[in-house]
Amino acid sequence: MLSLPSLSLAALVAATAIHAQTASPSSSSTLPASSTGPTGGHACNNSPTLCGRPYNAVTHMGAHNIAFLRDQSTDNSLSGNQFQNATRALDAGLRLLQVQVHKPESTLRLCHTSCSLLDAGDLDTWLSAVGAWLLAHPHDVVTMLLVNADKAPASDFASALDRTGLSRLAYAPAPAANGTSSTWPTLQSMTDANRRLVTFVTNIQPSASTPHLLSEFAHVFETPFTVTDVAGFNCTVDRPSRADPAPAALAAGYMGLVNHFKYQSVVAGLDVPDVSAVDTVNSAAT
Repeated sequence: MLSLPSLSLAALVAATAIHAQTASPSSSSTLPASSTGPTGGHACNNSPTLCGRPYNAVTHMGAHNIAFLRDQSTDNSLSGNQFQNATRALDAGLRLLQVQVHKPESTLRLCHTSCSLLDAGDLDTWLSAVGAWLLAHPHDVVTMLLVNADKAPASDFASALDRTGLSRLAYAPAPAANGTSSTWPTLQSMTDANRRLVTFVTNIQPSASTPHLLSEFAHVFETPFTVTDVAGFNCTVDRPSRADPAPAALAAGYMGLVNHFKYQSVVAGLDVPDVSAVDTVNSAAT
């Protein structure tokens, strides 16, 4: 479920709901001007054995639409994907956070499909909460996947990372590697350098002015994400089409994001997260 065992590279994984109820994320302060990097004798991303592995040789288990909660803060909205917020997900060991970002006016906001359907607040507040967690956990590498639904310019996301202090922790590959590449640093080297945040964004063009914002499909392919039957989970390439098939994509340096969450059809054309299947979907058996 969580990796591609027949291939040499591990997978990024977008999982389904984390099974428990919690309050929505609270606002956090921005990062201070400096934070020190780690020293030896510790675990990286929950295990000391991962410290020496390259970033792309680690399975980064994560949560799909982590900002969109199904709890009292959203009146238990059917549009909510998660029972727990990003901080609790990170505390539980997840290291990949995926959210959908819209720009209805002048501010980037976390909205599920549309801001009229489910608005989880401004991006800065959420980023600040992630930053506070990173500051308290200096030996961890966290990945964010920001789905840029309204195709906002990369500069908008760069400004958000600057305002919340996350740009000081953001990893930027060397210019020659800012494309599909099989060469990534180890988790240890990333934590030593205190560049522990990897940020993928959709619908942006790679730019020398924002090297820490990585165009998702220049580095990552995804498996199908609209699954309504647990038998439908698979490792075929859904996006980008140019990366198909998966073995060729991995050989070319792509990492695979294995989408692993289930929807149920409410009416024709309307699918919502299937909460009743959470234990099955989150089990090792699937």
